[in-house]
Amino acid sequence: MENKILDMDIDIIALKFGISGELISFNKYGNGNINGTYILEFSKDGDTSKYILQRINTEVFKNPFGLMKNILGVTGHIKKYYNDKGIDSSRRTLEFLPCDSGDYCFIDENGNCWRLYKFIDKAYTCETIDSAEKFCEAGRAFGEFQQILSSYDVSTLFDTIPDFHNTAKRFEVFKKAVEENSAGRLSEVKNEVDFVLSRENDTHVLTDLISDGKLPLRVTHNDTKINNILFDEKTNEGICVIDLDTVMTGLSLYDFGDCIRSGANKTAEDDPNTDNVGIDLDLYEAFVSGFLSSAGKALTDTEKEYLPFSAKLLTFECGMRFLTDYLNGDTYFRIKYPKHNLDRCRNQFKLVEDIENNMDKMKAITNKYC
Repeated sequence: MENKILDMDIDIIALKFGISGELISFNKYGNGNINGTYILEFSKDGDTSKYILQRINTEVFKNPFGLMKNILGVTGHIKKYYNDKGIDSSRRTLEFLPCDSGDYCFIDENGNCWRLYKFIDKAYTCETIDSAEKFCEAGRAFGEFQQILSSYDVSTLFDTIPDFHNTAKRFEVFKKAVEENSAGRLSEVKNEVDFVLSRENDTHVLTDLISDGKLPLRVTHNDTKINNILFDEKTNEGICVIDLDTVMTGLSLYDFGDCIRSGANKTAEDDPNTDNVGIDLDLYEAFVSGFLSSAGKALTDTEKEYLPFSAKLLTFECGMRFLTDYLNGDTYFRIKYPKHNLDRCRNQFKLVEDIENNMDKMKAITNKYC
């Protein structure tokens, strides 16, 4: 096999990160849309070791060293938590390797930025929710992530993507897209635009609570899809939260709401048939029960009160972002066909409506576990 990735010798990469032994194999890994990810396997003295090599997308993450500082701080905190309890942390958080400079990433002569971490074996990820039990376990894992990091000093975190879940600012960006109508599509989305404008008051509910000191800033993952959890092959326990590039300061409500948005919809987020869209209350209850079983003691009463609202807000925000991108000519999200972003937008707005119609039920479910 050719021993290169993007004209970069793997032997050089291995040397940079202090890996010795014979390279057995390397292959592309996963289906991420941002970073280039590869699995490497080395053999030495009859033992094999596996690693995940990633090329950080510096167009998206413009300060990879600040990004890695966040990740190392958070993973170090999680590692200490488990070690202090006498629990092996090697499968509970990602372990990155330093390169020869002492940094945890390096930039090659072609401008590519690389990092390496140990592969966690005998574990798997899920792309879709296949049972309420699995979603409950996902909730417990993300809740534990919140609970462990509730003592973390968030002032030390670097904002990898500033205002990522600031819905009020997302609304301003949306209004600018409407005003400019750069792709000439405004006339076909009047109903969707009105949908957003009629819910302007929702956009600043959480940011106002932050300003009023009623919601604490926490370490947040900001991409809480189920495929960002590793499950143990034997026990099906959620053992490790992965894909930490968007870890930064935020609200626990962002992580909760986004996981409900992506996981408790009765169909895929880009299903063009909105008749299929709706909040699955059984899945909602499964996730709430798992999340609060581990995060509950770390959360304030106000955070718990706004959990159902966060599911609505994060769904609304996502739909608004799809609509904004459609108005701008599809410059941000990858699309598979010309009206992909519009279908995504309509799907998310239908889910918002269904959440609104079921809000009392969602509040009652949440209160059962508070």
